Amino acid sequence: MKIQYDVMPYPTNKRPKRQLFLFTLLIFLLSKICMIGQKYKIRKVNMKGLKPPYILLSNHMYFVDFYLNAIATFPHSVNNVATIDGYYRRPKLMEWLGCICKRKFTNDLSLIRSIMTCLKRYRSILSMYPEARYSPTGTTAILPDSLGKLIKKAEVPVVTLMHHGNYLHTPFWDHERKRKVPLCSVMTQILSVEDIRRMDAAEINRTVREAMQYDEYTYQSENNLHITEPYRAENLHKVLYKCPHCGAEAMTSAGITLSCTSCGKVWEMDTLGRLNAREGETEFPHIPDWYEWQRQCVREEIESGSYSFDDEVDVYSLTNPKEFIHVGKARLIHNYDGFTLSGTYRGQEFEISRPALGMYGLHVEYDYVYVRPEDCLDISTEDDSLYCYPTKKNVVTKLSLATEELYRWRMAHRSHAAKVD
Repeated sequence: MKIQYDVMPYPTNKRPKRQLFLFTLLIFLLSKICMIGQKYKIRKVNMKGLKPPYILLSNHMYFVDFYLNAIATFPHSVNNVATIDGYYRRPKLMEWLGCICKRKFTNDLSLIRSIMTCLKRYRSILSMYPEARYSPTGTTAILPDSLGKLIKKAEVPVVTLMHHGNYLHTPFWDHERKRKVPLCSVMTQILSVEDIRRMDAAEINRTVREAMQYDEYTYQSENNLHITEPYRAENLHKVLYKCPHCGAEAMTSAGITLSCTSCGKVWEMDTLGRLNAREGETEFPHIPDWYEWQRQCVREEIESGSYSFDDEVDVYSLTNPKEFIHVGKARLIHNYDGFTLSGTYRGQEFEISRPALGMYGLHVEYDYVYVRPEDCLDISTEDDSLYCYPTKKNVVTKLSLATEELYRWRMAHRSHAAKVD
């Protein structure tokens, strides 16, 4: 049962506009201005002679990615796939810039139509961030299987723009404070039209995934990038929420330290991004390893049948990007069936369900600036995006991992059932 509002949902199936060169130039100039004072370089590989149309796939760290993309693609026009919150308070501007609106982790057939319009009719660059979220620990997130099918259908070259240093400069879990880190972006043509014609979708997916592998902490160590800011570990507990020493989900952080409020163990982050225990064993010096250990713990909960989440949440809707609508308190359940959000709005009951097989990932935000500076998650449907602020603290990272692992678990069981039949 949907929520009934006084405003109409934003029509994400609108045909995108061709980006006028005036806007291309303005975006380029504004991006150059915004990068003043920041060291960066853009290197191009296998790009000689390549002109649009082509698909541009970028990894996603923070807003600086958009500036670098605009600089790297100039003077060509670009149509960007953008999420609904990117349209907040500026839908007309985003439309004039040629953006294609998308709600995260939903199936939207009109998106394919819009992409093909940009590539075939406008012959522009189609820019996408296939991870569909900022990287929590500076490593590659899940890439959708549908990507290979899209590339096969489009039959245009594929280019990656891999950013390095962006996450270290502005980590997702502490985006308010910058670090002094030089940025490097590498733009590479990874697939030609001939490659795409001879490959199937699975081979294309393997090529894209291999090209989009990255690890920012390894990059930091290999390039000897020392981050000396005294707040470099502040808010790291938002992504490293579980203590590897005692197993409690009770982490906190301050300054250069990460600590467990249950057992008292403390780790320090050095200037090369490595964690070191003040006393005893250092379980995970490499931050992504700690994160993946948490994933394994969630997977074990799912496989043992013990995983569940149930909490009261405060809900804000972005059905139309003109404003967030305060829906109020609701109940959010996450289990083997997926997400269920239920409550009452203006005296009418509602229930929103997203099955586990319908969401391969979850959009989470830390200290979300558009509504209020706290952690939240976004449950989207084809015409609504519901930003849910849990009552329980520091739970959104685990919910994100659980969403991914439940999807994998469901897919594995479905494949096994199909083989048995």
